[in-house]
Amino acid sequence: MVRRPVPRVTVQRLPVYLRCLENLPAGQQRVSSDELAEMAGVLGAKIRKDLSYLGTHGTRGVGYEVEHLKHEIRIELGLTRDWAVVIVGIGNLGRALASYGGFGERRFQVVGLFDIDPVKVGTQIDGLAVESMEGLARAVAARKASIGIIATPAHAAQGVADALAAAGVRSILNFAPTVVKPPEGVDVRRVDLATELQVLTFYLAQSG
Repeated sequence: MVRRPVPRVTVQRLPVYLRCLENLPAGQQRVSSDELAEMAGVLGAKIRKDLSYLGTHGTRGVGYEVEHLKHEIRIELGLTRDWAVVIVGIGNLGRALASYGGFGERRFQVVGLFDIDPVKVGTQIDGLAVESMEGLARAVAARKASIGIIATPAHAAQGVADALAAAGVRSILNFAPTVVKPPEGVDVRRVDLATELQVLTFYLAQSG
């Protein structure tokens, strides 16, 4: 049987489900869709539909086997192997990302830090030296980096995205406060904290 492609909206929820499963009490062997839904903040029917794309179906009255479900989600998210990541832009945000211990827990290994500022080049963050952008392409190839994180000012973000793509990076997480046009063959996801805050203020204004 050919498995249905997993919709993008479902993919975005799978990491939430995985985190909920990992937060269950140690030794809990099964979880119901309703229990998982309450933890994830969605409807039970949505949980069941999302997990059905993985070919995983709970047993009525019994639920899902926790370890098996975690394994299936990790496979779908590509978390059964390590992924090499480079960070470009080592200002306050870039330094914080470089020091973030949660990457390793999720099998993301930061293998390179890059900046154009000669004052920052050569400094150390958690054992990694900040390197010049001139060495980006060589480093990406040598360290097999497939993910790039942009933490630069807005005006530099597009050029960095293009440089990452030219170096062979195929997935980019953009923290710069601007929209980056995805280079051909590259998936770009944007994390804009100011935009998210503005969404929150919309709801605050509506409730006031």
